[in-house]
Amino acid sequence: MLKNLTPRQIAIYASGLIVIFNGAFFLLFSLLGWLPFDWHLIIVLGLIGLSAYFCILFYVKKYIYRKIKLIYKSIHKFKLKSTEKSKDLDVDTDIIQEVDKEVANWAQEQQTEIDSLKEMESYRRLYLGNVSHELKTPIFNIQGFLLTLIEGALYDDEINMKYLQRAAKNVERLNTIVMDLEAINKLESGQLSMEMQVFDLKELVGEVFEDLEIKAKKQAITLTYKDGANQNFKVEADREAIRQVLVNLIENSIKYGKENGRTKVGFYDMDSRILVEIADSGIGIPQKHLNHVFDRFYRADKSRSRQIGGSGLGLSIVKHIIEAHQQTINVRSSTGLGSTFGFTLKKV
Repeated sequence: MLKNLTPRQIAIYASGLIVIFNGAFFLLFSLLGWLPFDWHLIIVLGLIGLSAYFCILFYVKKYIYRKIKLIYKSIHKFKLKSTEKSKDLDVDTDIIQEVDKEVANWAQEQQTEIDSLKEMESYRRLYLGNVSHELKTPIFNIQGFLLTLIEGALYDDEINMKYLQRAAKNVERLNTIVMDLEAINKLESGQLSMEMQVFDLKELVGEVFEDLEIKAKKQAITLTYKDGANQNFKVEADREAIRQVLVNLIENSIKYGKENGRTKVGFYDMDSRILVEIADSGIGIPQKHLNHVFDRFYRADKSRSRQIGGSGLGLSIVKHIIEAHQQTINVRSSTGLGSTFGFTLKKV
């Protein structure tokens, strides 16, 4: 009954006890003949009760609520507005219970923030480790080739050009990594604005097929459309950015495809959006890696990925470009059967 009292209830109970206590003394004094018990005493008791009620309510508001405001100052991140500072205590609410809820919510928020910071710190360490590892490999290769040439191989006609070509290839890889890192940084910071325009999606895919035709033939992979993808859909997006997305996804399907395999591109009308899917019949991605394929420098098959080449940032850039269009991208895959990457674009 007396749990979770509001300030007004505290004042009522306390003043009631004071009235009862004083009334008992007045009754005792009147029975002993020391004090006449008449209506004047009842008025006095009433005045004592009212005075006690307002005094107790005043001190509860002034001192207890003052302590509570200090708790609020400690747990809230932002300064209160002047109107919020002057806000008076609601004497008909259980302020202790309210503060208890506020503190519990604050503690939960703090724990969530701590967990998020720990996760970000872990990601930062992993990211820096991956960057250093990706940069270290071509740098060491270049250093090795150049030192070998300096120590005399430069005058050996059988290996000098071969080593220079290998060094140049590693320089190119370094340049690719740096350019991709710069592109991701611009996308994340919003410095790279999207130039929206209306264009034919199938026409753009046809251009990408032509650009990658030679690479596909080397791997004996056929680039084609899925059944029902003969329509010419108009979409609104940054044409060059979407070209980069298509090149990256189709090129990956060639790199990781099986000989005599196929890469198929499909379009699906989703009312206000067009779903684009790039499906291959390649080696596939193990389930444990699917949640990380868009992470920077993440490689499901590290040895094969580095042998094939690339910066390890391509899919991360793809994800950033699609998200910059406020659209979504996903992947489905089974080991040995192939992978399907799908993303949406705004339909015109």
